[in-house]
Amino acid sequence: MDFDISKLPRYDILCIDFKSYYASVECVLRGLDPLTTYLVVVGDLSRRGSIVLASSPLMKSTYKIKTGSRLFEIPQDPRIHVVEARMNTYIDFSMQVPKILNRFGPMECISIYSIDEIFYTYDSQSLFGDKWTAAKTIQKTLKSELGLPTAIGIGQNYFQSKSCLDCISKHSEETGYIAEVTYETFPDLMWKFPIRDCWGVGRQMERNLNRLGIYTIGDLANANLPKMKAKFGVIGEQLVFHARGIDLTNPYFKPKLDQNAITQKGFGSGITLMRNYEGEDIITALLDQTEEVARRAREVKMNGRTISLSIGYSDDVGGGGFSISRTIATPTNLTRKIFEVCKVLFYQNDVKRPVRNIHVGLTNLSTDDIAQLDLFEDDSKERQLMSTMDEIRNKYGTASVVWARSLTDGGTVIDRSGKVGGHKS
Repeated sequence: MDFDISKLPRYDILCIDFKSYYASVECVLRGLDPLTTYLVVVGDLSRRGSIVLASSPLMKSTYKIKTGSRLFEIPQDPRIHVVEARMNTYIDFSMQVPKILNRFGPMECISIYSIDEIFYTYDSQSLFGDKWTAAKTIQKTLKSELGLPTAIGIGQNYFQSKSCLDCISKHSEETGYIAEVTYETFPDLMWKFPIRDCWGVGRQMERNLNRLGIYTIGDLANANLPKMKAKFGVIGEQLVFHARGIDLTNPYFKPKLDQNAITQKGFGSGITLMRNYEGEDIITALLDQTEEVARRAREVKMNGRTISLSIGYSDDVGGGGFSISRTIATPTNLTRKIFEVCKVLFYQNDVKRPVRNIHVGLTNLSTDDIAQLDLFEDDSKERQLMSTMDEIRNKYGTASVVWARSLTDGGTVIDRSGKVGGHKS
């Protein structure tokens, strides 16, 4: 299947991105210019290994400090402001953006992509002029009212506008960080970029495509469509069309959710640890993640049979890790049972290296309406205990009741309680 681009629907879509969002908000709150200030936002100032969540443009260009760097990597320079994240504040700023865009068009034209990116479908018949004029006006309005600098990618569909933003607009100082692509200009403007810059291509997919000799977006656009579909399924077909600038998403379509049709596929909880964990500290952190997964399952009265564990080793020892799962006979949502399986999986696959990432998952779900009885073990008292613990947590907070070992050095529950997205609110 292929498309004649002359017959494809065309919209004027703006993908708006706030430059170094968290850092920019912190600059604004301090009366500083985000584009001329050295500022870094970290998750926790009390931990030297805390992750950098955002850095101002000057920090990136001058010191190469970016998202994912560590607190101890930040130079000791009096010009640099190092601040702790305030997630609720960033959310509050973000919630003002749709209200501002609503002045330029109806809410159905607005689609929120993330806390710092938003799609806006512009009506060319609007009173605000053509798309470029509107983009500049929106950019100036956001800067004057929120103090935040933006970059805007303009395209004829979602994929074009997002790709234009990431690859071109963010680096186009001469045009005020606004750029545009169309079906006709997409090959000349976009095909030269490496495949990793293609929206929707992660590290694993990049490696898979590289093995096929695909290194640029242009290579992907010219890949054999039947072979790509045979190897990657519908995803392979979609990747090729995207690389050709084709995206048939209707920006005005907002599906109505059928609550009766929504089913939970699984539960998962993961953490990037603030330091290298070894020995019993790993098991403690593993228990904390297991408890979170089990609690979520109990909350919606679901059990699971397949328990998965992913471990990521520290980059200090070369990184790497493993992911493995095991399916048990009787579905469960009890922390103890899930934890026992996770420990076995860990000890069977661990290579005795410092751990930095832990993720626990529970899938292959069934409802908990009728408890399945184990002929060799009566867990009714344990179920009642877990239910009581959950009730206390719901009323008084996550850290109101914790496992004893979660209070040791390896525990993560107390530190993460009350945070938003794992960071201080």
